[in-house]
Amino acid sequence: MIILKSIAVFLLLFVAGCMAYIRLAPSDPDLWHVDPMTAVRPAKPNSFMLRPGVGKYPTPEFSVSAQVLAQAFDAMVMGQPNVKRLAGSPADLWVTYIARTPIIGYPDYISVRYVPLTDGKSSLAVYSRARFGYGDKGVNRKRMLKWLDGFTPK
Repeated sequence: MIILKSIAVFLLLFVAGCMAYIRLAPSDPDLWHVDPMTAVRPAKPNSFMLRPGVGKYPTPEFSVSAQVLAQAFDAMVMGQPNVKRLAGSPADLWVTYIARTPIIGYPDYISVRYVPLTDGKSSLAVYSRARFGYGDKGVNRKRMLKWLDGFTPK
């Protein structure tokens, strides 16, 4: 009985330690603040990329300047639960955010580059990826498509 209690305590402490590491592990901007226009998607299925003119999902085109798009999209993103800015700023036209899952706090890193187009229009490039795990069950794709669904910069 003492051995079972010891194993249970060990497992509980191990799980608590893993959760603390996931929540408190530092996020190095030099590692995670990457340009989604040039980033190479990893072989692991735990990321989502969206680029103008490339890929399965159409990249939205907005009838505002890249600066206006950056300010509006940043305001929308910062209004989402469990999201904070890691690096960059809307003024730079390049921002990386951390979005965390509600309970355990798994971090996903979302790098966004705002792309000026002709005639005062703009678009964006996105590279959203999980820090931990092999797959993400489509979480990064679903989040980005949800954020973009109905988004209209003003």
